[in-house]
Amino acid sequence: MQLTTYLERSTVSRNNDQRQNRLTTAVAALLGASVLVLAGCSTSAPGETAAATGATGDPVAGGAARAIQASEPRSLDPAAMTNTWTTQGFLGNALYGNLLINDVETTEIEGQMATDFSTDDGGATFTLTLRPDLVFSDGTPLDAEAVKFNWERLTNPALGSSSIVQAGTIAAIDVVDPVTLEATLVAPNPHYGQAVVNSSMNWIASPAALALSPESFNDKPIGAGPFTLVSWARQDVIELVKNPDYWDAPRPYLDSISVRTANDTNQRINTLMSGGADFVLESNWDSVAKAEASGYPTDVVPMGGGQYIAMNTRVAPFDDIRARQAVSMAIDLNSMNLATYNGSGQVPETLFPEGSPFHTDTALSKYDPEAAQKLFDELAAEGKPVSFTNSSFSTVENKASAESMQTQLSAYQNVDAQVDVVDFPTGLSKLASRDFQMMISSANIQHPDYALWQAFQTDSRGNVTGTSDPELDAALAAGRFASSDDERKNAYQVVQDRIVELTPGIFFTRAAPAVVTGKNVGGIHQYGSGSLLPAELWIQN
Repeated sequence: MQLTTYLERSTVSRNNDQRQNRLTTAVAALLGASVLVLAGCSTSAPGETAAATGATGDPVAGGAARAIQASEPRSLDPAAMTNTWTTQGFLGNALYGNLLINDVETTEIEGQMATDFSTDDGGATFTLTLRPDLVFSDGTPLDAEAVKFNWERLTNPALGSSSIVQAGTIAAIDVVDPVTLEATLVAPNPHYGQAVVNSSMNWIASPAALALSPESFNDKPIGAGPFTLVSWARQDVIELVKNPDYWDAPRPYLDSISVRTANDTNQRINTLMSGGADFVLESNWDSVAKAEASGYPTDVVPMGGGQYIAMNTRVAPFDDIRARQAVSMAIDLNSMNLATYNGSGQVPETLFPEGSPFHTDTALSKYDPEAAQKLFDELAAEGKPVSFTNSSFSTVENKASAESMQTQLSAYQNVDAQVDVVDFPTGLSKLASRDFQMMISSANIQHPDYALWQAFQTDSRGNVTGTSDPELDAALAAGRFASSDDERKNAYQVVQDRIVELTPGIFFTRAAPAVVTGKNVGGIHQYGSGSLLPAELWIQN
């Protein structure tokens, strides 16, 4: 597959207008479609006016921006960072740039520092071709050896990288020449480019800098991104300055960016609306709706699937499918939406939203209190009353959803649900080690192969629930290697049916990969799962 190169796209100003008009209202955002036929441009909902757009016209060079992210990294090492909107996607893009990006509406992969990532043998091997003469911010070359070093390093379990899932599917990497490497996969996957785009494999740091102590690297991380680090005051602010040697001049347009962290969605959005920030990386539907109602521009990446309450099938009580089914039927997801997002979120009724070529009417869940109580009683009569702890991340919305579930389940007999609030590093560690009974996870679907295989295929390292089902595995494989649209549709129909039957989790909200900006901010461009590109940003005087 020949990639669309970054410089072949339309002008930034025109693309920015198109992106700002994508999902112009909260309602339209909620109806965003996913894979391949994503409904990207939208109109206002009946009775509503279109939301505000940001700065338009040609980009303006210069100026400083103030950003607020939701999660501070434990380290600036790419292996310790996660490439999503709720974690460190923006910061990783700033420091390290990108090998590849994708179009969030078509999932087509586009080149940045790499000009090609292709396979000619059905996904058994991939060839990565870099732009010539790429350099890190210290002037040393970013070449194929550097990419190999970074990719292989991610597979070291001692680093605890969330990207071990993606990098671990490579069996061998061979450097062909300074700008070319060949990656042989453990098993063929013609869609492997999506894994690179959506993980920290997309970020390449200087091998020499990574060889230093963690403290030295955090003081001076060396990448090839549009910005370099000036300082990092933990729990306060990360100061970035323009990289004069960035490969894609005249980008970046901004001279500097200050990045602060706020776990509380209300704090993030209120800071923006009071003039204390130029843009925020948001994850809460209620905050997005609040900003839009106040006339602030928003950009939301359309997604299928969503966040789900993962039930660990490896341990009691959820090793019994009846316990999973009972909890699923006991929860009124509309009530949870009201408690978590003031009703502004979208409860995923189906795995693929309308507009997706894989959409069917297969319902993901069914609220049935009587059937739930019957199963709770049945399990209790067998000496297996349902008792578990929901390990909740510390964000406002995660705590609200966990507490809503706990409150709802308190109305039933023979079930006991406790909530344990954990910080992000602890929570990610629990997920990685499978040391939980219930936790929030996600299967946010743009390209169906990447998200669904990672979340539910038996041998996937991203399979946090422990789902193991030969029929589901066969359907995922059929979807991956299908030679026609009809074959793929049939395969993913089986995938949907098996996920509903197995009940590995409760899909409770579509993801909200959002950026909310001041009215003078231009160049908003996200890729992947809501990963914002800092090089594109500019501020209108």
